[in-house]
Amino acid sequence: MAGESDTPQHLAELLDRLGHAGQQKSSVSLGAILDSIGRRSFAPFLLVAGLITLAPLVGDIPGVPTLMATLVILSAGQLLAGREHVWLPAWLLNRRVSRQRFTHVLGWARRPARWIDRLLKPRLTRLTRSPAHRLVALTCLVIALAMPPMEVVPFTANGAGLALTLFGLALLADDGLLALLGYALTGGTLAVVLISVM
Repeated sequence: MAGESDTPQHLAELLDRLGHAGQQKSSVSLGAILDSIGRRSFAPFLLVAGLITLAPLVGDIPGVPTLMATLVILSAGQLLAGREHVWLPAWLLNRRVSRQRFTHVLGWARRPARWIDRLLKPRLTRLTRSPAHRLVALTCLVIALAMPPMEVVPFTANGAGLALTLFGLALLADDGLLALLGYALTGGTLAVVLISVM
């Protein structure tokens, strides 16, 4: 699914597309955000969910990690079911964030974007291409299911957001090394959550 013509090929390109989402409006809907990056690839969905969960002033809002988890659960589930186009319910697509906060997230993410893009390259591609991309989707599904309780365990939602971002970048750039880092971070974050809630 990664690498399709309507899919951003770099993080900087994805952020540029997001900057055009819902222009001329005081708030931006999730539907407008996803329309700006296309709905035929799993990677941008992961990146949007990961970056929003990581972003200061937005990811810290109660309920936002759970909302992003819902996005990942629905999109990952459909990828695992073999669907080529991700369907999302209207109530999720209509959720909105203020233009000011959305612009803040983009500004925060743009600073390291070009530096990150220079580090990305195709390697260990067996970890990102079919059928291995289904393992990525399954891992992200597990992360998303664990995100609601993470809202009460300090910093673990940020770890989940970073893991989703790593997996999204891995699929976007066909970079298996980032997938390995994502698996390692997922294991560590889930271990912290389990220890905290026991």
